[in-house]
Amino acid sequence: MSAFVPNFKPCESNDHVCLQPRKTHEIIFFLAIYLISIGTGGHKPSLESFGADQFDDDHSKERKKKMSYFNWWNFGLCSGLLFGVTIIVYIQDHVSWGAAYVILTTVMVISIFIFIAGRPFYRYRQPSGSPLTPLLQVLIAAIRKRKLPHPSNPSLLHEFSKTTNNAHGRFLCHTQKLKFLDKAAIYEENNGGPAEKQSPWRLATVTKVEEMKLILNMIPIWLSTLPFGVTIAQTSTFFIKQASNMNRKIGDGGLILPPTTIFCLAAIGMIVSITIYDKVLVPMLRRTTGNERGINILQRIGIGMLFVIATMIIAALVENKRLQVVAENPKTGSLTMSVFWLAPQFLIIGFGDGFTIVGLQEYFYDQVPDSMRSLGIAFYLSVIGAGSFLSSFLITVVDKITGRSGHTSWFGKNLNTSRLDKFYWLLAAVSAANLCVYVLIARRYSYKNVQRRVAVADCYEDEKGGENGDSVV
Repeated sequence: MSAFVPNFKPCESNDHVCLQPRKTHEIIFFLAIYLISIGTGGHKPSLESFGADQFDDDHSKERKKKMSYFNWWNFGLCSGLLFGVTIIVYIQDHVSWGAAYVILTTVMVISIFIFIAGRPFYRYRQPSGSPLTPLLQVLIAAIRKRKLPHPSNPSLLHEFSKTTNNAHGRFLCHTQKLKFLDKAAIYEENNGGPAEKQSPWRLATVTKVEEMKLILNMIPIWLSTLPFGVTIAQTSTFFIKQASNMNRKIGDGGLILPPTTIFCLAAIGMIVSITIYDKVLVPMLRRTTGNERGINILQRIGIGMLFVIATMIIAALVENKRLQVVAENPKTGSLTMSVFWLAPQFLIIGFGDGFTIVGLQEYFYDQVPDSMRSLGIAFYLSVIGAGSFLSSFLITVVDKITGRSGHTSWFGKNLNTSRLDKFYWLLAAVSAANLCVYVLIARRYSYKNVQRRVAVADCYEDEKGGENGDSVV
């Protein structure tokens, strides 16, 4: 509407007089932005987890296919991103923004119809109430029974019998971590009659206790991935700003790349990384490690973090080179330096995303309780979102610290008077230090220990579980 309706349109580029935008213009624009945010927040975590739910964890062939699902989900996203930052951006620059919006809206309408057409073939999980209520019940029950001694044998803790159908998901095996929460599953014979009739606020099952442990165990991992979110935020901000200050001409034909188009290199890097990992590395690693995934999820995330550190180091070196060119040619600045100097940092961050981003999606989907899988994908998105906020906060702090006492701030009035290279070195150092912390946390992490075919009360000991955390007796 803001591109076609005359009263909502901004000034044309050839208008001699351009008035300030009216309140109507601002309302329409921000309404569109907020609608996009609401729509993205609703469909992105739900759609991704819904796709993964179409695979049966208890079927060996489907389980292996599910391990490739997030790879090919991101392959599709990156393919769409390539279309967006090349063809759509070209249409915006050379035709009109309105034409680009029409194309994107048409694509979305078609995708909705395709999604609806598959409705008869989808697998659905029955709603089982709020996924947060059982977690609160475990906490309250554990606090109420905090003075009770731990049972001598974990098999004495309350769990449904093997003949009972667990409507809320799969059974989980008992683990020794966070033993305080085990008190929620201690059965009190003198309080409330048979276990099956006691209030869930008084007595929880081992599975519910283990689900609470899963959430608490994820907090250190979530915190240790935030620096990754901070560095990723630079690709869509400072990296693009660097591109806008460099020579973007292609050949002698006069074709000038829009700054955002350089982002396609990151998408290409991620596509290459995902393809090689899924089709080459995983089959080789399966034979070597015996792990269905090739390597475990946290190892995959850690490998991606190494790529991120390399990206920041290369970005610092390239920016330092760009500033040298600016110093040697004050009039032209870095416009004589090809934008493809940025190619290595975009490609390497793309390679890293193929490990870390996909790994985070797998981790938060796989390790949350079965009833919280949509929220699990939201946890992954929160890493990226919180990383963006932390990036802004870090820039503000660095600007204040480096600019005090009359010194020149690392963030000047423009890119040529800034010292982004030093900021990139800082991010590389922070990422390296964080990787060390992450490795320590990951080594102590216990994966979800799922009991597929027998009751959890019969499986209370494989303390570390497999990488997939699956225990079958």
